[in-house]
Amino acid sequence: MKTLSPLAKKKAVIAALEDIKAHDIQAIDVRKLTAFFDWIIVASADSARQSKALARHVRDALKDAGSDLIGTEGEESGEWVLVDAGDVVAHVMQPAVRSHYNLEELWGEGRFDSMVNSTVPATKPKARAAKPKTRAAKPKARATVRRSRAS
Repeated sequence: MKTLSPLAKKKAVIAALEDIKAHDIQAIDVRKLTAFFDWIIVASADSARQSKALARHVRDALKDAGSDLIGTEGEESGEWVLVDAGDVVAHVMQPAVRSHYNLEELWGEGRFDSMVNSTVPATKPKARAAKPKTRAAKPKARATVRRSRAS
């Protein structure tokens, strides 16, 4: 069996994600940050059903291209499905989960890449929602003094 290069795997993953209308696809080059893998690809899906379908399509596309797969995780819930192909790891996430974990910021030292195809947006990652500030303790109520009315 032929071995696919990381770049070929990345292209196969992005093409598979585009086939089933994933959005906000980001490819992050992490070669300078870790030796575990070369690329992280993050994409959003509108529902658990679409997340599962996208992950299956990515897995099938990689197998058809001749890539070995290490495994998949998260297909039960479909909120965040990970497809691990060794040097390329794809994360298919629903928007709320994606904004919560914000992988783009976590791996932010990597360079965002959209060289594969002009339809892969090079948008900045969404800003993380600010945590609500804790309120200071309320001051104790002041005792009110009733004044009698002089007649």
